[in-house]
Amino acid sequence: MIQIRTRAKLALAGALALSALALTACSGDKAGPSGGDSNIVQGTGEVTQVAAADREEAPDISGETLDGEQLGLADYRGQVVVVNVWGSWCAPCRAEAPHLAAVAEDTADQGVAFLGINTRDLDRVPAQRFEENFGVTYPSLYDPSGKLLLEFPSGSLNPQAIPSTLIIDREGRIAARALKPLSSEELRAALDPVIAEQS
Repeated sequence: MIQIRTRAKLALAGALALSALALTACSGDKAGPSGGDSNIVQGTGEVTQVAAADREEAPDISGETLDGEQLGLADYRGQVVVVNVWGSWCAPCRAEAPHLAAVAEDTADQGVAFLGINTRDLDRVPAQRFEENFGVTYPSLYDPSGKLLLEFPSGSLNPQAIPSTLIIDREGRIAARALKPLSSEELRAALDPVIAEQS
């Protein structure tokens, strides 16, 4: 009985966190904390870079892609990985998508991989059309409920807004986070130093 109550409380906490994310998601660059006890932060416009000695391990997120294949972050170990959280309904995501696609193409031969996390699209079709429209050729994990986002520990450099972008180094650690839509120049400014690091 106690175990059932604990599971129910965890499920409720997860649902509340997702509700808070839904309310704060896809906000403007000038937004700040959402308030309350949700620990969900709106897009602040910040790009945070972390020195190699201070980086935390990224969670080994995995799941099904928009195309129905199984894929996980661990599949990219040894590469620099750009992880972008997006939704087809999100205007800032649409604005940054061409920039991400261009940088993905430009850095493909430099040991860089891109992985999307599509969230809050309850149907795959709009998300697949989004990828087609903006020339996104890298895969995206399909996460309509936001469950994968909750695997990032509270207090870590977690993706707290939509869009968010994380840069994972070759050792699987979070090297940078952007809580804003990125231009090509902003993404390269955060990404190039990680590419240049010796593994």
